[in-house]
Amino acid sequence: MGVPVSQMWTVAKYVLGKRLRGQQRYPLVLMLEPLFRCNLACAGCGKIQHPKEILRRHLSPKACFQAAEECGAPIVSIPGGEPLLHPQIEEIVDGLAARKKYVYLCTNALKLSEALPKFRPSRYLTFSVHLDGPRHEHDQAVCREGTYDIAVAAIREALAAGHRVTTNTTLFDGADPESYRRFFDDVMALGVEGMMLSPGYSYEKAPDQNHFLKRAKTHQLFRQMLGSPKRGWRFNQSPLFLEFLKGNIQLECTPWGNPTYNLFGWQRPCYLLDEGHAASFQKLMDETDWDRYGRQSGNPKCQDCLVHCGYEPTAVATTFGSLAGLLQTARLTLFGPGREPALPDSQENESTTTALPAPACRRPEPELVQISDF
Repeated sequence: MGVPVSQMWTVAKYVLGKRLRGQQRYPLVLMLEPLFRCNLACAGCGKIQHPKEILRRHLSPKACFQAAEECGAPIVSIPGGEPLLHPQIEEIVDGLAARKKYVYLCTNALKLSEALPKFRPSRYLTFSVHLDGPRHEHDQAVCREGTYDIAVAAIREALAAGHRVTTNTTLFDGADPESYRRFFDDVMALGVEGMMLSPGYSYEKAPDQNHFLKRAKTHQLFRQMLGSPKRGWRFNQSPLFLEFLKGNIQLECTPWGNPTYNLFGWQRPCYLLDEGHAASFQKLMDETDWDRYGRQSGNPKCQDCLVHCGYEPTAVATTFGSLAGLLQTARLTLFGPGREPALPDSQENESTTTALPAPACRRPEPELVQISDF
């Protein structure tokens, strides 16, 4: 598992403390979106579809610190948009680290090389670099050639400077399992701390709606891709979550586990669905009808979602919340997954490698992505 012991211990103490106090719903990771603007226009992301006046805005460091303190989660993930476009991002990171929050700064790495001198290496800071597969697949996913090579070069620079670095890979329909297994070898050869994987989720505003994985295809893809994993592979994720992606265990979504705070407030109910905002974290927790979300709720928007922001906190809570969960995680960590149980017939008969046309890299109106205006 590609997670430092100090961070695992911090999370374990946090989860056990919540369980001992009888608290059933609590955050694990704060998804802090300080801005929506980006220097890419990926086909599978709808963030930069906001109006130009929204893309000009960003959260102040003070607002970010207040959100982190209000939420109380031990980990803060900073997605976007592209966080390195924020004019005070280093102040935000330093302030969160001073509060002993483990920060994952998610970046496409186009500006990482020039930004590195602004950041001090710290156990509390990790650059989570988006690499959506091998060179061709990544450049196709982000709709710009050459981005893979830029990201890889920036990863090497960050590692050489002493920073923690992980990768973040989103997979879409049509992904070739064998190609991604070779990709894992390449990423590990770079020397990163670990890899994070997730199936893509269909943002309503994303230009390309044809390449998001359905549940059955997700299970098959991850089973083929992660079957007989190599010893050298390290994933910055719970082993239980990876088993869930393969369809080997059942988990239910806990959308409150990774709450989102952005320009509009606390987003209901999660990072992926936007059904309004709460003025405070407490109102988000108290006034959201959580029974309306997750697969068991029957909500059609949740039926094919297996994304980490909903299920990783469930896996972590299962690991540290019971002896059985802890033993199962220890077994998977020490001995690997072992023989895969059979998938249901309905899933075994569904192909995961259906050939699909390339993602529709339809860029938004140019005025929405002109970074020079900001």
